[in-house]
Amino acid sequence: MILLVGGEKGGSGKSCLAQNLAVYLKQRFNTEILLVDCDPQRTSSDWVQARNEQEDLPTINCVQLYGNIRNDLLSLQNRFDFVVVDCGGQDSKALRSSMAVATHAIVPLRPKRRDIKTLPHLEELVNTCKAVNFHLKEAVVLTQCPSLPSQYKRIEEAKEVCRTYGLNVLDAITFNRNIYDDSEERGYTVLELEPEGKAAQEIRNIAEEFIVCEQGAADHGIARSQEKASGF
Repeated sequence: MILLVGGEKGGSGKSCLAQNLAVYLKQRFNTEILLVDCDPQRTSSDWVQARNEQEDLPTINCVQLYGNIRNDLLSLQNRFDFVVVDCGGQDSKALRSSMAVATHAIVPLRPKRRDIKTLPHLEELVNTCKAVNFHLKEAVVLTQCPSLPSQYKRIEEAKEVCRTYGLNVLDAITFNRNIYDDSEERGYTVLELEPEGKAAQEIRNIAEEFIVCEQGAADHGIARSQEKASGF
């Protein structure tokens, strides 16, 4: 499985989401995970470096790839059960070549005007990539949402705008919580820093709605894990 976390808009928490989903998959399937960092800012690479200093945390493998990485991802897919790709906030060769071979693509967006304005371009990008990658499962997830009840209408309106562009949008969202930044700075995820907390449940909700509910993806991860355990 190749899971792309990317999009044109920066600042929506792509790296944080990619890191948390990578750890979720590690915990859920107890299998080999590779995190591919395509962002020149090296956010996920720096996170892995900080993580390696914590002896109590399970290892997450990470490599840096840039440009046209299509063939690299196809090769890595044969070596790892799950490849999670963290693409930076711009339309790049890495983003397009990843989307051309990914099995799943999740695009984080904040329910803000400047993020919603990228939807026409996102629609074009998804349609272009699906013309060659028929099996791509894509979805928008709203991130860093305001928690005030008075802002819930704004969140639902943002979801509806996504749907008008023919884009799938998840019911699950993330709220603007300090723990996302606090955990990332230390090489942790919210699943590890506060496993019973609200942020951890947000990540589980996203993963279970978008990944685990895709029975084929779940079966793939389980089957590969069982093969490794049995020595085949």
